[in-house]
Amino acid sequence: MPPTIEVSGVRKHFRSTVAVDGLTFTVRPGEVTGFVGPNGAGKSTTMRIILGLDAPDEGEALIDGQPYRSLRTPLLQVGALLDAAAVHPGRKARDHLLWLAHSNGIPRRRVGEVLDQVGLASAAGRRAGGYSLGMQQRLGIAAALLGDPPVLMFDEPVNGLDPDGIVWIRGLMRSLAAEGRVVFVSSHLMSELQDTADHLIVIGRGRLIADTSVSKLIAAASKDRVDVRTSRRADAMALLANAGGTVAAIDAEVLTVEGVTGERTAALLTEAGLPFSELRSHRASLEEAYMELTRDAVEFSVTEEEGR
Repeated sequence: MPPTIEVSGVRKHFRSTVAVDGLTFTVRPGEVTGFVGPNGAGKSTTMRIILGLDAPDEGEALIDGQPYRSLRTPLLQVGALLDAAAVHPGRKARDHLLWLAHSNGIPRRRVGEVLDQVGLASAAGRRAGGYSLGMQQRLGIAAALLGDPPVLMFDEPVNGLDPDGIVWIRGLMRSLAAEGRVVFVSSHLMSELQDTADHLIVIGRGRLIADTSVSKLIAAASKDRVDVRTSRRADAMALLANAGGTVAAIDAEVLTVEGVTGERTAALLTEAGLPFSELRSHRASLEEAYMELTRDAVEFSVTEEEGR
């Protein structure tokens, strides 16, 4: 059977703080699964529990049916990037990977292969302490790929990468998933996950909020809204609001209307002599869907008065 990551009823307290509260989900192979939630939601703690770095107070986290700590050669089964800076600054990149390979019985040739794969072949002899943040990220990804594992976990993998690097890591994650691997990626950049993830695990205050496909989440957030482009925005807003619509301005000429059908919107604007050049069903962005879903789960937020 293909491997999975299974989190079952996991709870974790740090003194009086509940970091993870009864969390249950499964990460399946063959798709990129995004792991998202507001700051303090419990994402990093959950990933550390999966990798055996923290012990849960209750529940369990299994990789291919086993706790991480029971894996005899973990790099051959799980590759993970949690902290790109967790490399001795005086160690050369190649030596760092050679040490990891030796510890897990991985052939030396894999070191050269992954360095080339992540674009660090020419910098392999440089010490990690002299690497930029983006280069550290690439070295961490190389370490995750070293054992050619069927399960991969990345925490904020685009952090520090330039635009070319972001395009590269996006393609890498999708290609790894297409090979039938488990790809589990934590990120706060919804724009990146919209172009990369197939499935989302959303948590807030340590609890599961959603376990769904990206397409279903966006469809639910889009509702029955329509977008209207008009050069007389203020007049159109007043007219549609009086007709019972909830109207919001997207930009200088585009409105989003909820509660009034597209056909009715067109008829109202035509009857009032208000010009419009475009009328289409609204498609929410992943960021819109995420913000709506997690609005009540944000631990620290700025009110309108505080933000002025």
